[in-house]
Amino acid sequence: MKAEKRREEILSLMGNTENPLPAGVLAERFSVSRQVIVQDIAILRANGFKILSTNRGYVLEAVRAASRVFKCRHTFGEIIDEGYLIINLGGEIEDVFVNHRLYGRISARLSLKTPTHVEELYRSLVSGASKPLMSVTDGYHYHTVSAPDEAALDRIESALREKGFLIEI
Repeated sequence: MKAEKRREEILSLMGNTENPLPAGVLAERFSVSRQVIVQDIAILRANGFKILSTNRGYVLEAVRAASRVFKCRHTFGEIIDEGYLIINLGGEIEDVFVNHRLYGRISARLSLKTPTHVEELYRSLVSGASKPLMSVTDGYHYHTVSAPDEAALDRIESALREKGFLIEI
């Protein structure tokens, strides 16, 4: 594999996970030495990519210029539709939170960036191990959504409204 293609794939892997990627794991995946991966990361950084080094591996710092909170309501079965809608219009679902009358604000970080992330969340909820936060507030919940620009957030807002998921605040 050529170095340029390997670097593209490294960026793709980092962009599709929240978990740090260790140089050793990347080296094994691409059948190169750890030092080659370290050099690839240096070149990617020199080309303007914000790659953070942690004690657990490399992380691609997300660059999102705009964010907005949306209040939504839908059924359990429509969780995946809501997620696809937001992701496919260029958004990232940062979190979910509810305002509980007794306990106050209850939130969970989601970091859903791809349709696969949405599917994984839905599968874990369907398994019955946990229930979505919206279940304690009759389907009402909020999402912080980030996107490259305000125009993308406007498109997401319109689509949520059209689908009947958006609750006007």
